[in-house]
Amino acid sequence: MREKILTILERYELDEGGNLISRDLIRALSIDGSKLSFVLEAPSPDLAQKLEAQRSEIQKKLLQIDGLDEVSIVVTSHSKEPPKLKIGGHPKPQETSMKPQSVSKIIAIASGKGGVGKSTVSSNLAVALASKGKKIGLLDADIYGPSQPRMMGVSQRPKSPDGKKIIPLKAHGVTMMSIGLMVDPSKAVVWRGPMLMGALQQMLSQVEWGELDGLIVDLPPGTGDVQLTLCQKAELSGAIIVSTPQDVALLDARKAIDMFKTLKTPIFGMIENMSNFVCPKCNHETPIFGNGGVLMEAEELKVPLLGTLPIDIDTRLAGDNGKPVALLGGAAATAYNKIADGFIASGLV
Repeated sequence: MREKILTILERYELDEGGNLISRDLIRALSIDGSKLSFVLEAPSPDLAQKLEAQRSEIQKKLLQIDGLDEVSIVVTSHSKEPPKLKIGGHPKPQETSMKPQSVSKIIAIASGKGGVGKSTVSSNLAVALASKGKKIGLLDADIYGPSQPRMMGVSQRPKSPDGKKIIPLKAHGVTMMSIGLMVDPSKAVVWRGPMLMGALQQMLSQVEWGELDGLIVDLPPGTGDVQLTLCQKAELSGAIIVSTPQDVALLDARKAIDMFKTLKTPIFGMIENMSNFVCPKCNHETPIFGNGGVLMEAEELKVPLLGTLPIDIDTRLAGDNGKPVALLGGAAATAYNKIADGFIASGLV
């Protein structure tokens, strides 16, 4: 099929000489079953305009290939002054949902308080599900403390070919987007609520997410504006609450669960993080934050316990190095894969 695609693209001659293939204008060509996607990257805005006019014609020709049912083409160009994409303005009025039509389910990963490993769980769960063949997206909605770029090992700024659409990044088989990729990482995000909501709306509605089985949203801690907006305007499929077994963390986890229930958002379950520590030298097991607290809380609140995760140095090093521990093997990877298997078996993604 790839050869047939390239043959058709070679037929499109350019006024400046050469064709789409000989001029090396094709980027990120991907064939996923019956779906084809690629980027036409022109060397100038003028040529990009001409290619944009031909885009539908190229799509029709490619759709004549047996086995192709969908063709997605993004036209972009090199430019000394690329279109400027403003991030963080006030949200625009929307009559329809903020949920992208191409995304099957949106799953929020939440916590009542910070420091319980919510972002680590988000990145590793996304990677584990992607490794099992699921089309997964990861949205870092922790606007004030975005950590997914570091954890997923990406740093380049996403492209915006027209100043409106945003092309997300790919890492470890996951389609991802974070406000941390759009702002100076050394600068604090000092925004009031409306600007924060505007940024969230952009990252949901303007990003070209593509067809996804599930979009995992790494929420900020607590029960604030982001959670409220997502529950009311993004058609959340459900939420997962991450907590350590510590009593103080569980106090806040209850508040997070109560918020989602108040907003009529299903609770898919709870995950106990940092449940135990096994000494790498003597194999002695120490429950640093206690043990079993989340299980008891889940039973009391009548929500499922989706899994327990250890606290270990491999998880910390993997996150700092941009290679989620779910990829690396070991006890933590086994635990994440078990949770991912449960997700798939239960039809959550």
